[in-house]
This record gives sequence, C-alpha cells and structure tokens, in this order.
Amino acid sequence: MANVSPALGFRATLLVLVALLLIPTGRAQTTTNLSGRYECVQVKQHEVVTACSAAPLILKNDGHFELRGWEGSYLVNGEWVELSDSLLKARARIAPGHKIVLRYYGKNGYVEMIYERRVAELGKTALS
Repeated sequence: MANVSPALGFRATLLVLVALLLIPTGRAQTTTNLSGRYECVQVKQHEVVTACSAAPLILKNDGHFELRGWEGSYLVNGEWVELSDSLLKARARIAPGHKIVLRYYGKNGYVEMIYERRVAELGKTALS
C-alpha cells in the first residue's frame, strides 16, 4: 500500500466532514394514518382548564373531516394536521397519546381544545 501524506489525509477528512454538514437532515415525511373519531377531553380558555363537551373531531380515511358542522379536507404534515375548506384553514398539533391539540382565537380570546382518540376496549365491540 502507498503511504498517504498527512496533508492529503487531512484534506480528505475535511472534505467528508463538510459534505456531512451540507447534507439536509430534515425528518422524512411519513404517511401517518390519523383517521378516526377524536373526543374533546379538555378546553383551556383564559388560563382555566375545564372538561369538554364539544362535538367530536372526525378524521375520515379519504382525507375529509367533520367538526361541529364544519366539513373539509385534512392533510398530515409532519407533526401538524392541516384542516381546510374553500374559505378557512386551521392547523392542529399532533400530540403523544393519540391526541390532537387545536388552538384558535375565538370571540372570547385564545382557546385550546384537546381531542383524544378513543381506542375500543376489548370485549365491548360485539354486535350482540
């Protein structure tokens, strides 16, 4: 084997390090299936947290959603669910534990609603 000069070895190492720094390190977009029925479990308004009795958020398999009479399409983009129709758009954050956090400014100020996906309990799915 031929001897490599220290200067050439240093340049090669430097070139590899620069190449590694220039390679994009963004997260790969994954297709996450979030479809299902999400029940509102908590509302935070004026720094007060209360139980929620609002209508559920329904994300359908075909990319459409329903929320309190609002219907449109949704798209999963990283850690966000983007809800939209022909006039309005909203973004909700995907949270651990099958949760979706929707934040918006309502007529009474800033509101945060937490929707949680209910997973069917074993033994309670029978048709009879």
